Amino acid sequence: MNEMGLRSATALARAVRSRELGSRELLEHFVKRIERFNPVLNAVVTLDLERARAAADAADAAAERGEFRGPLHGLPITIKDTFETAGLRTTAGATIYTQHVPAQNAVAVQRLIDADAIVFGKTNTPAFAADLQTYNDIFGVTNNPWDRTRAVGGSSGGAAVAVATGLTAFDLGSDIGGSIRNPVHYCGVYGHKPTFGIIPTRGHIPGPPGALATRDISVAGPIGRSADDLDMILALTAGPLPEQATAWRFALPPPRRERLTDYRIAVWFDDADFPVDDAVKESLQKMADALRRAGANVDERARPALRLREAFHAYLRLLWPVTVADLPEAAFDRLRHAAARYAPDDESMRALHARFTTTTHRAWMQANEAREQYRVVWRKFFEQYDVLLTPVTPICALKHDHSTDLLARTISVNGEPRWYWEQLAWISLAGMAYLPATVAPIARANGLPVGVQIIGPYLEDRTTIDFAKRLANVVGGFEPPPGYS
Repeated sequence: MNEMGLRSATALARAVRSRELGSRELLEHFVKRIERFNPVLNAVVTLDLERARAAADAADAAAERGEFRGPLHGLPITIKDTFETAGLRTTAGATIYTQHVPAQNAVAVQRLIDADAIVFGKTNTPAFAADLQTYNDIFGVTNNPWDRTRAVGGSSGGAAVAVATGLTAFDLGSDIGGSIRNPVHYCGVYGHKPTFGIIPTRGHIPGPPGALATRDISVAGPIGRSADDLDMILALTAGPLPEQATAWRFALPPPRRERLTDYRIAVWFDDADFPVDDAVKESLQKMADALRRAGANVDERARPALRLREAFHAYLRLLWPVTVADLPEAAFDRLRHAAARYAPDDESMRALHARFTTTTHRAWMQANEAREQYRVVWRKFFEQYDVLLTPVTPICALKHDHSTDLLARTISVNGEPRWYWEQLAWISLAGMAYLPATVAPIARANGLPVGVQIIGPYLEDRTTIDFAKRLANVVGGFEPPPGYS
């Protein structure tokens, strides 16, 4: 891959450090690609070029003196527009924040800057990061580079597109409902949802600007063009908040295995309650067959001792109260009235949404206890297996659908309509149980990317990332969309 902007972030960081590339040279390369490609993609929505150019020039001058301040010395990057960036507009795609310019950086952003990265732009997200597609009333629609009639996923959609098309070295995304995993699957790049809590989310919107509390399930994580990128960014951003660092010491364990053939691999590619489109399932099966031919140990019958439907509902009980925490009281009252209209045994998605969003603290405590029971199930499962491979979503990138009733939307799975939010079913497994999950590109189906979700044991993020790296040697890694190389 000769195109400068499509190299991995790790390769670009080495090139800047060795002075093969200048920081300003690389920045201008990304700017030219943005000028060329972004008008039809709409991935990068805010630029900060004056400050970025000054920082790049300073990085080049320091390099000439043999001074390197950090491992990302002079590397130009973008940041999802949900993370606060000092002096740079941060909107979370929401009109109420159109003019919001933070005074300080989100914790994870500051850690990247401390490693000497240069933030030169922000990438698009749905309003309040609350959709599986990326569009909003401030910046408009982000289009998929593989097929511009299709969505890019959400909510880190602009980030995934910017990485896939070489508009940035890497991006920082966030994930509570697959918001890293869904877009990287749709766009054909790598992403990592870390173990809950290991990368601080302070400075992320939502919650509201200035919020200090960590929101349940929500994580920050890297999006890149290689598994090595994920590992590098994880190492630079993970660790306790400053007030916790008084006593906490943080060290992730190394990968469980040193060779692909030593990994104990479980695969789970379909479910009666949440069917997977044949095109996606076939791609996943071909990957499993390729792993076997490479000498890997693959078990297609292994399952954690749970039902996906029940685990998904447990996840929704925990997720949906978080998503309405900042609603105005009048809007929340409407949800309470809606919940009262449904019978207690009504399991339609509208009933579940109304019931779960307005849950009592008592009910949440019961749901949290159920989560802890599931976590025991996962610990036992990972005593026998190192990774579990699953679909990310049941489909490839869907056609744009901006209908206003989000609960009425559908997707098509093998020609049959299914509920739009079933795209959360497979990602719920790792989210609800606080587990790490890496998504790696493995194939294309009908010309669209297919990713695999690699779920691993709690706090063993380096295992899922290492497996993604070794998987690339079997099925290939990142490839740019046609027309962007």
